[in-house]
Amino acid sequence: MTSTTRALPASNVTMTSGMVLVFAFCCGAIVANIYYAQPIIELIAPDLGLSSALASLIVSLTQIGYALGLFFLVPLGDLLENRRLMISTTLVAIASLLGAAFTQHPNAFLLMSLLIGFSSVSVQILIPLAAHLAPEESRGRVVGGIMGGLLLGILLARPVSSVVADLFGWRAMFIAAAVLMAAISLVLMLTIPKRQPAHNATYGQLLRSLGGLLRQQPLLRQRAFYQGCMFATFSLFWTAAPLELARHHGLSQSQIAIFALVGAIGAVAAPISGRLADAGHTRIASLLAMLLAALSFIPTLIHPAYSVIGLAVTGVILDFGVQMNMVLGQRAVYALDAHSRGRLNALYMTSIFIGGAFGSSIASVVYEHHGWLGIVLVGSGFALLALLRFLLVKDNRSPVRA
Repeated sequence: MTSTTRALPASNVTMTSGMVLVFAFCCGAIVANIYYAQPIIELIAPDLGLSSALASLIVSLTQIGYALGLFFLVPLGDLLENRRLMISTTLVAIASLLGAAFTQHPNAFLLMSLLIGFSSVSVQILIPLAAHLAPEESRGRVVGGIMGGLLLGILLARPVSSVVADLFGWRAMFIAAAVLMAAISLVLMLTIPKRQPAHNATYGQLLRSLGGLLRQQPLLRQRAFYQGCMFATFSLFWTAAPLELARHHGLSQSQIAIFALVGAIGAVAAPISGRLADAGHTRIASLLAMLLAALSFIPTLIHPAYSVIGLAVTGVILDFGVQMNMVLGQRAVYALDAHSRGRLNALYMTSIFIGGAFGSSIASVVYEHHGWLGIVLVGSGFALLALLRFLLVKDNRSPVRA
């Protein structure tokens, strides 16, 4: 498989504020597919005849599908025409969501969960495309604005899913998501410019080049480690917080859904961090982001009468720090090699996924054995580990290398 050598110059397209909003909306809507099932697995499992032990496979297989898509699909953004690739993956998402909505068989639903995760990585093709189209002086602002939409999609998916499932049943959520993806496909077709990468390689060569990129780019390894630790903290908190709210504060499922909306305030970090990166303040902004994440759990330790407020404050501060660091990292990674942005993004996001999956996987165990204090210590520890590594990297003195 080889690609043509002609690439669409970034100067042919202007990344207006309107186009940034379109990209942000598409990213948020697509990434939300990964999270719809998480708060409603207790409704899905008994309806399909899945045991409680197997119910967690719904979430796990969606995450595994996303990881497979990051590794096998996202690198194609450096080889194939980007818009066609994104529309194709979105069509797979529509079929998978409809399959999940109408199947009566547990094994078929689990397969659809895997495919939903796999097809949702089109968002990681869209972001490098935006970075390619944006001029150097405003690339951070553009990527930051789009990442704000992505974070909103992550944070809003769970409460929206809970409310829709309560009102109309869990199958309605997947039908609604499929309809939304159909609309997204139309938006992509009508508004997203074409881009044919100038990269000559076979698909196998492209995949093999991932290891070389990781070895050759120390900045990629550094930013991937920082954000992997940060996202482990993020996932740990948002997995354990509903348990704490339900068991010790008596909040219902709907009230927890409303609580989750508070975290969406942290999305304002994306455009702020993008502008800071464009202005050459990547190092100080990264330092601030990691400090915020490390200190964010302190409000949860206040007097029990105000601990729900403390949890909300922690959610906002943590989301702000994690989002800021993610955008700063993407801005730095995308500047390494314009012709390899799809693969660089695949490697960067895979590290984030690994960190997030680890954080969520240990959250229940830590909470059951050590309570909320254990969550505070482990969550703060992940962020402090990123901060310590950051401070030990000598090249961080340069804004470009941070």
